[in-house]
Amino acid sequence: MGHEHEKYKSEFLNEYFENLNISTNEPDWNNLILQAMSIKDFKDCKALLDMLEDEDYFIKDEYYLEVAFNNMIEWFLKEKLEIHSRPLPAYASNNRKVRLLDLYMAVKREGGHQRITENGMWAMIAKDTGFEYEDGEYMRLIYAM
Repeated sequence: MGHEHEKYKSEFLNEYFENLNISTNEPDWNNLILQAMSIKDFKDCKALLDMLEDEDYFIKDEYYLEVAFNNMIEWFLKEKLEIHSRPLPAYASNNRKVRLLDLYMAVKREGGHQRITENGMWAMIAKDTGFEYEDGEYMRLIYAM
């Protein structure tokens, strides 16, 4: 009886979900979560950083992730470090906006701040984030601040 019940339940649920006819116009729950997210403590920071682990999610929802990431940086600087003078967003010397999320992801992808610094890879990070090789030292400073 238990096996037949499980089989019926499985088949019924599969058919039910297949017949829902969900369209591309349905709300994207990930976007809604990101839009509603507010950073109030380290637990919220961890939740956002965990979202960045999913590369598909990152590519699909990059705009909302970038807004949330910038909010997290701003919260951390003001609430935890009590720094109110650092301008956000950050700009490179040629007055181009530095996308902090792109910088973070490039550094993470290459093994972290220490590895990049030890191996002199900041010029490569600058290039990976859309800047020139000579902007590498500036990227290091922005990342460290």
